[in-house]
Amino acid sequence: MTQKDSHWFESVARYLGDSYLKYSFTKGTQQEIDFLVDELQLSQGDRVIDIGCGPGRHCNELARRGHSSFGIDISATFIEQAIASATEGASFRRLDARNLKDEINLHAQFDVAICLCQGAFGVMLDDLDDLDVLRGAAAVLRPGGLLALSAFNSYFSIRHHTEALFDVRRGVSHERTVLRNPAGESMETDLWTGCYTPRELRMACSSVGLEVVSIYGVEPGKYGRQEPSIDLPEFLLIARKPQ
Repeated sequence: MTQKDSHWFESVARYLGDSYLKYSFTKGTQQEIDFLVDELQLSQGDRVIDIGCGPGRHCNELARRGHSSFGIDISATFIEQAIASATEGASFRRLDARNLKDEINLHAQFDVAICLCQGAFGVMLDDLDDLDVLRGAAAVLRPGGLLALSAFNSYFSIRHHTEALFDVRRGVSHERTVLRNPAGESMETDLWTGCYTPRELRMACSSVGLEVVSIYGVEPGKYGRQEPSIDLPEFLLIARKPQ
């Protein structure tokens, strides 16, 4: 695979390694999948692609429930971890989500696509890159297939994320944070997260040919059908590829 270009998140993932799964936002996997299985009406044998799968926690949980899952991620470190921990029915490949639209052999092969916890969408920084992630999701879904995608909430970032700097012109939250690797060593680094409003998500979906079904307000490990809110950190977008 040829990377589109180098990406800041690769060095972060390489440093974190196994420590990534110690962060609190990764602890809600089972609840998140519980909700998505119900919301997306997943059936046994449905094929799911996880775009920006990280170490594979959602893919493996889906595979345990009888769904064929395929995860992609830009990080070689995360893909190595995912392969090492793979559950039967889950498979993984290193692939830049921005290039997914060009993978002709994957087009129309999946019943459901998920893109959660800013695993790909939202860490690209460039609006056109995020659109490429959406185009890839649309391309690999079969007609009638569903996408579940989480995006960081611009309103929440401005109101609550006071330790970060919000770039109003770009809609990007920037923070300095301390990461710890598996050896317990610490490193201060920059993190950037693209933030969205529901209107922007609807417009982005429309531009790539996806139909928005619903947009909920959620937080990691507490997915539900709440109305979007300035006090919930993420939006969970459900969209459909037209028949």
